[in-house]
Amino acid sequence: MVVPSLTVKICGLRTEAAIDVAVAAGADAVGFVIAEGSPRFVDAHRARRLIEHTAGRATTVLVTKGLSPEAAASAAHGCGVDVLQVHGFDRLQLERVLDLLPRVWRATSLGAGDLDAHLESWGEEILLIDSPRAGSGERWDLGALKARRPTGPWLLAGGLGPQNVAQAIAEAAPAGVDVSSGVESSPGVKDHALIELFVANARSAGSA
Repeated sequence: MVVPSLTVKICGLRTEAAIDVAVAAGADAVGFVIAEGSPRFVDAHRARRLIEHTAGRATTVLVTKGLSPEAAASAAHGCGVDVLQVHGFDRLQLERVLDLLPRVWRATSLGAGDLDAHLESWGEEILLIDSPRAGSGERWDLGALKARRPTGPWLLAGGLGPQNVAQAIAEAAPAGVDVSSGVESSPGVKDHALIELFVANARSAGSA
């Protein structure tokens, strides 16, 4: 199946150099993680500097977890980011943050409970579907997506890397893909060559 206008997001960036590589490679979006405890964590000040460095060359995404809707929206406003990505929100929390921000992506996991509820659009701009342990980089069975498709635009994440992204796109036919640990030489350290190869392989699969 052909995937039109495939969106490629490189997440967990912590340096200006990694941003430049991702943008030059053709990434559509770059993500910055302010969830404490992640090896990809950057504080709010650093996130703002990285977002300013991106300077409109790609969509900037602030990745949050464990914050209230109000705190997450405040962080997004403070950083000047394009999109807020929230993890672990229920429907009411998502509605609250959508009242505060125009562009919100919701991340969920196929191990998070009721499959139908989590694949239904709740009004987010994009749904991101991750592995049962979000951020772990673990590969997971895409078979559940064959019988039950998400109801809106969605990105595939979890265990992707340059070596398997083309196969995953062919199998799941998402609107886009998201990678973090799959383009790292060690936790939190991006490998520039892997970023370039991931984007190239994703683009090749998306236009096949």
